[in-house]
Order: sequence, then structure tokens, then C-alpha cells
Amino acid sequence: MAKKVLTVLAFVLVAALALAQEAAGGASAAMKDGLKAIGMGLALGLGALGTGVAQSAIGAAALGSVVEDRRNIGFAFIFFLLPETLVIFGFVGFFLLRGL
Repeated sequence: MAKKVLTVLAFVLVAALALAQEAAGGASAAMKDGLKAIGMGLALGLGALGTGVAQSAIGAAALGSVVEDRRNIGFAFIFFLLPETLVIFGFVGFFLLRGL
């Protein structure tokens, strides 16, 4: 296990050095725009994916809690809507990268 981790770490280090040297030579505008688009997509997509995963478990638990005691509906809404902040952070990152 440790050998695999060290191999991946060495690969990431070498790749980072190679990309740093390439960027020092002057990255083209098309490359910059492409990487910015990938970053915007990752910010929004991974935020939405994280929200979906979180809400899948929270929704079932919240529904079970409300069925047992109807007074828990307020807590259920709060806990169900809390992961939506991940998508909001994704939108913030999307628009910050778009403006750069």
C-alpha cells in the first residue's frame, strides 16, 4: 500500500514540475481559456455531485424522522437544504473563474 502511495506521489510531483516548466515558457491564450473552462465545469459539477450524494442519505433519514414525529419537519428541512450550499459554492467558483 505504501509503495503505491509513494509511486502516485512521485508521479504527481514529476507532472507538477513538468507543467510548471511548460507554463514558464509562456502558455497560449487558448490553453488558458481551456483550463479555465475545465475548472468552471469541475467547480459546478462536483458541487452538484456532492449535494446529490449528501441529500440522498439525508432525505431518507429526514422522511423517517417526520413520519415518527411531525414536529421534526423543521429540522428535516434544515438538514435537507444544508447541502445546497455546496452548489452555491460551486456557482461562486464558476463565476469567479468566468470573470478572470
